[in-house]
Amino acid sequence: MLNVSWWRQGLGLALAMLVTGSDVEAQYAPAPPPAQAYIVVDSHTKKILLAANADRKLPVASLTKIATACLVLDWAERTGADLGQRAVVPPSAAGMGPNPFQFAPGDALSLRDALSCAMMGSDNIAAETLAWHVGADILRRTGKGRSPYDAFVRQMNSLAGSLMMDHTRFLNPHGLDTGRAVPLSTAADMARLTLYAQKKPAFSFYTSQTQRRVTVYRGGTRKEVFLLKNTNTALGRAGIDGVKTGTTARAGQCVILSAPRKNIVIRHSEDSATIYPRRLVAVVLGSRDRFLEGEALLNQGWARYDQWHQSGRPTTGATGWLDPQPAPR
Repeated sequence: MLNVSWWRQGLGLALAMLVTGSDVEAQYAPAPPPAQAYIVVDSHTKKILLAANADRKLPVASLTKIATACLVLDWAERTGADLGQRAVVPPSAAGMGPNPFQFAPGDALSLRDALSCAMMGSDNIAAETLAWHVGADILRRTGKGRSPYDAFVRQMNSLAGSLMMDHTRFLNPHGLDTGRAVPLSTAADMARLTLYAQKKPAFSFYTSQTQRRVTVYRGGTRKEVFLLKNTNTALGRAGIDGVKTGTTARAGQCVILSAPRKNIVIRHSEDSATIYPRRLVAVVLGSRDRFLEGEALLNQGWARYDQWHQSGRPTTGATGWLDPQPAPR
């Protein structure tokens, strides 16, 4: 259970590390209520450094799109499909909101640009378009699903099962939760998904850029280029290079942040050394200030990581591991 007084003290200390100069008064601002759930994990060993309610089932809004992107990238790798091929915005997108890019059924864009819109711009229609386009090929190949859309969502849940995301149920490719049935996941499961995604070299292309120009063909023919800006405004601060934001009324503010640090190298001789890569992933669900909390958790996570490393990287402890068995030291 989350100790609120501990959280506020820790958050205050982390904020004190983040502010300087004219921002010093921010140290004395009231801390926001703690997120409904969070987890901070070392991505190399899967050591859990901080966690609260990490297995609590919650809506995760557009964090869902990480699974959508993984499925598209996996499909392209398995089939040799070109991500430059165009996908057409489906009829089901009519009336879907919000619609910041004014997509309409019949518009077309490359799968690469659709991934950018879904991941950087957190666009729901782009995710819907990816599901129908890639799902059509999945349905042809597997014969499983009532429609291309259904086939795609089935594969999202199959991926979740393969990653031991036992508390996750995807219902759509974008994370909208306005229906009677609500898609659910957990902070721990979202961490598992993110670690899987980050193994793909192409994934960071869609999560680490602050902005990118994309092209849409209105009505399938009229070319229009616009500048897409990443909703993850924490990029570049304290080494943060990803990953994804999400917000709905039910889910609140959600974010996954990731940041690397320089490898630790311990030399045993001129020809022998042990190298410890370092990257943390922080998942925050149901927050009122996701970037404030996420960055504070990363700072606390690095402090915990240093303590763990200096104590000899023990494989036992109170916080445990994301996987059933710890990774080799």
